[in-house]
Amino acid sequence: MVSLGGDGVVGGARPTEFVAYLQSPQAIRDRSRALFALAEQDQLQHFRYYPEALPAAADYVLAVMRQQYPNGDVPFHSRWRHFEVGGRSRLDLMEPALSTLDPLEQARLKVDLAITSVLLDAGAGSQWRYVEPETELEFARSEGLAIASFHAFTSGLFSSQPNQPWQADAIGLTRLTPEQLGHAFQISNDNPLLGLEGRVALLQKLGQALQQKPLLFGTNYPRPGNLVNYWLQQAPDRQLSAVTILQTILQGLGPIWPGRVELAGTNLGDVWPHTQLPETSPGSSLIPFHKLSQWLTYSLLEPLQDLGLTITDLDQLTGLAEYRNGGLFIDCGVLRLKDPAAVAIAHPPSSPLIVEWRALTLCLLDDLAAEIRQSLGMNAETLPLVKILQGGTWTAGRQIAAEKRAGGGPPIQLASDGTVF
Repeated sequence: MVSLGGDGVVGGARPTEFVAYLQSPQAIRDRSRALFALAEQDQLQHFRYYPEALPAAADYVLAVMRQQYPNGDVPFHSRWRHFEVGGRSRLDLMEPALSTLDPLEQARLKVDLAITSVLLDAGAGSQWRYVEPETELEFARSEGLAIASFHAFTSGLFSSQPNQPWQADAIGLTRLTPEQLGHAFQISNDNPLLGLEGRVALLQKLGQALQQKPLLFGTNYPRPGNLVNYWLQQAPDRQLSAVTILQTILQGLGPIWPGRVELAGTNLGDVWPHTQLPETSPGSSLIPFHKLSQWLTYSLLEPLQDLGLTITDLDQLTGLAEYRNGGLFIDCGVLRLKDPAAVAIAHPPSSPLIVEWRALTLCLLDDLAAEIRQSLGMNAETLPLVKILQGGTWTAGRQIAAEKRAGGGPPIQLASDGTVF
């Protein structure tokens, strides 16, 4: 872990204040735009930006949205969509047993499921497949990870209580082994999954983090689902800001991220330096993305809405800086590598090339969303970014990748440790 010290001021703010800023969606946009401004001047090291290609990219996404959702009823981009693949909703399979629980416990269970599944959602690689035992349907990538994690959850893999298998608790998570998860995910020499050890370590650290914050996760068998109780306390008028959900996730789950930048004693998570941002004070070169944390936030909205909460400030969250959204802009010609040979090697998340790509992706998602809303005569309230992602950019990114490359992989190779993409 890289530590950036702690006593000075950062941009006029104390380090603790700057940490709080880096955990805000506003910082994600501000810091990404700093790199985007360099792209507009063609001063970035790795990418060249072609703004004239953005309208055609928007048209491509809009065509995909109309194809996928011809009636215009686009749902949220969340983990729940992946539980619905193959013509059936896995949550419906749980419904008879769920209906015997009170609404609060149903919400806790869904939060347990969503958090463990999202934390297992980093890129699987192109070779791995999961065959669902009950249906014999085969799934890959995000859908495969979702279905595999769903069945692992319902089998009690993350619970320490045999009489309550449908939960994830601190003891069950800390005891998880690579062998157990590998078996649940059908991993073998012929069916390799990227980042198995990293995924297990992440869930083990989640179990440890649950024990450290009883205010958020409870004291008896701490579990992610107890966040529901905390959020209800933050919403006396039944209104809860999406930003509050994100910041709770960042603060509560911050300790689980491995080997990341640390500032003022805080593990910043999905936050990375870039060499072209001036290092005038500790933290001034950093760009936050919080991809999995925002994906998780989006995936928690529906269980909370089912409890009767109204989610506010939804469009303050940003797009997701991952390879489907980023690949869309490369495959549509909005972004191009200055050195085409860079596609020949795999790049880690910390590399300046990947940091650039992710920052530009976030800015372009906002700009593309504005183009789509203008075409449809809608606004951020009637068509929030979370629906454009679903409708949308993620699906379009996958579709154009399949058109461009056998296997539909990303245009740039990623060295994944199972905790970022």
